[in-house]
Amino acid sequence: MSTATQENPHTARQGYDRDLRVAVLGVGMMGQDHARRLATLTKGAQLVAVSDVDAARTDAVAAEFGVRALHDPLAAIEDPDVDAVVVATPGFTHEDLVLRAIAAGRPTLCEKPLTTSPQTSRAVVEAERALGRRLVQVGFMRRFDAEYERLRALIASAELGRPLFLHCAHRNATTPPNFSSEMLILDSVVHEVDVARFLLGEEITAITVLTPGRTSHAPQGLQDPQFVLMETASGTLVDVEIFVNTTVGYEVRTELVAERGSAQIGLGVGLVRHSAAGWGGAVPGDFRQRFGAAYDTEFQRWVDAVRSGAGVDGPGVWDGYAAAAVCAAGVESLRTGRRVEVDLGERPDGLG
Repeated sequence: MSTATQENPHTARQGYDRDLRVAVLGVGMMGQDHARRLATLTKGAQLVAVSDVDAARTDAVAAEFGVRALHDPLAAIEDPDVDAVVVATPGFTHEDLVLRAIAAGRPTLCEKPLTTSPQTSRAVVEAERALGRRLVQVGFMRRFDAEYERLRALIASAELGRPLFLHCAHRNATTPPNFSSEMLILDSVVHEVDVARFLLGEEITAITVLTPGRTSHAPQGLQDPQFVLMETASGTLVDVEIFVNTTVGYEVRTELVAERGSAQIGLGVGLVRHSAAGWGGAVPGDFRQRFGAAYDTEFQRWVDAVRSGAGVDGPGVWDGYAAAAVCAAGVESLRTGRRVEVDLGERPDGLG
């Protein structure tokens, strides 16, 4: 055992035979949803603390769930009564918080992005590599959605032959204030980047972002929609229509086209109504409605993995780094109009 491990009992801890004591860092909309999930639904977990830079919000959420309010997230990471942390703070804060969590040996579920640049994400990869075990899971929740899992299994079975295309659509009703053209890539298409890697089991090697005419519903200066074309190592093409001011609702669809057939997910055909007024279904209002069950599964599997000593059951730091690198190339393509190649470098053995 190394000297560092001897000095840090959390680094040596391999599992838990009791409920996992979790602190949620960042209690905006996403963090509050995660706090509620941990407090009321996730088995084997106990929400013990929340932390946010907004002191009043921290206190209100802490009172709602009857847990401690810790106004300094770094103190929450180091708190001896906290076993693991969920990072749901703004993306620009993730690098420091995740590196502190790794240094403290704290199992961490970090919402996407892992960090806001490929360079800082790579630093997190190297920190976990130096630690010698997987500690950080990245919150790409679509991997836990039943439809995506079925599509991945179908691709892996080779029943339809070699994948040729993935056609993706990612639509939101409206955007929040100050949403930028780059954020369509960094905040939205990042999910398609990860699921393409998840479904196909290979890396993305190049990306091109095209800019069609703007919708009249887009705020001034926002390039919406965009069309993204990604190339994989084997030659499969992945295209993404990203349209975030449709005024309709939240729609996420994926179609696989392979050598011997095709398959689609995200059609929302669970309930189709017929009446004198016509026929149809409902479009989810936001991502929490569409992927609520996936978030539930993600958290349960993460808690189970940490308690067992595995640490991670899902996308890890390499996945976060790869997504950051592809998205950075996408932003460059958006700005220049050119195809941009992606070079991830060497992947460390044994890390996610």
